[in-house]
Amino acid sequence: MAEWIFFMHPPRDNFIATMTADEKSAFSAHRDWLARLDTAGVLLVAGPTLGTVNTGVGIFTADDEATARRIIADEPVTSGGFMRGDLRSIQLGYLNSRSESDPVA
Repeated sequence: MAEWIFFMHPPRDNFIATMTADEKSAFSAHRDWLARLDTAGVLLVAGPTLGTVNTGVGIFTADDEATARRIIADEPVTSGGFMRGDLRSIQLGYLNSRSESDPVA
């Protein structure tokens, strides 16, 4: 099993604050897509970067690049043309075991 990082590049600055109704609808479907990846046990982490440029980042597992590409093909925001997707392999050097209830140091 390998890890993959998926970047979702926004079409404009301050994308989160300026989303159109169609973009918001695509993100509703995107949340459902993430939930399916989580249920399948392949999603490790996902979320947007904050600030002016709201690049989305998701890290998930897949056996190979072909499988990873099949997974992202179902992502509604990039497949719908609202953002540009960029898939890359990633080698996780460390994945902590801190739970959500642990305090941040």
